[in-house]
Amino acid sequence: MKLTVAMITFNEEKNLDRTLNSIKNIADEIVIVDSGSTDKTKEIAEKYNAKFIFHPWKGYGLQRNFAIENSNGEWILAIDADEEVSLELADKIKEIIENESEKKVFEINRVSVCFGKVLKHGGWGKSYAVRLFTKTSGKFNDNTVHEQFVTEDKIYKINKKDIIYHHSYLTLQDYFTKFNRYTTEGALDYYRKGKKSSIFQIVFNPLFKFIRMYIIRLGFLDGVEGFVIATTSAMYSMVKYFKLREIYKNGAYNENNNIKN
Repeated sequence: MKLTVAMITFNEEKNLDRTLNSIKNIADEIVIVDSGSTDKTKEIAEKYNAKFIFHPWKGYGLQRNFAIENSNGEWILAIDADEEVSLELADKIKEIIENESEKKVFEINRVSVCFGKVLKHGGWGKSYAVRLFTKTSGKFNDNTVHEQFVTEDKIYKINKKDIIYHHSYLTLQDYFTKFNRYTTEGALDYYRKGKKSSIFQIVFNPLFKFIRMYIIRLGFLDGVEGFVIATTSAMYSMVKYFKLREIYKNGAYNENNNIKN
């Protein structure tokens, strides 16, 4: 059985080398679908003999599916360019594929690393997501953000100690570089689903989000990084709902915006 590592990228020169280095010993094939990078992303990919394909940005779900469609492996490891496979997880993945188990879909524990620190609280600590599966077992839905893997097969969990490190934000500048794009995509996604924005959501949702992350979910135990993440996450909520309000009010952020991954 062959394993294809399927990825989507856009200007990931700061992350990509770390990610590809973490999977180079388990991947039989690397497929990278890029939505128009202008940095050294392609150059780094070619160093690892990756199949590098340009595909205009269609949203996270559709981009991932396009990468899978262009994969030759019977097994797929779908990871992001800012993720890193631990040595323990790499060994586990090899074991799963070599045993050719009847199990076809696996969730993997993701641990967030923000501003150089592993976060353990505030809702950022640990989260499971489907990352390893057979090519024929399903596909991602077409959500532009927060895409989910859709399958009729049972989903199994890999041991929580076998993890993917998610290097969410390298610096605060990195966070705000992505902030505008992500909040716009989030607002457009809500608009497509018919969701509305209210003063309550703009004013109080951010407050509740901060309280939930920093106090209820013990984000304060992550130190100053925990405080910054809780604060910026609250700000994210406010900006997203305000942008949704702008869409309904004056048609801002229309579908023709050149939003890329």
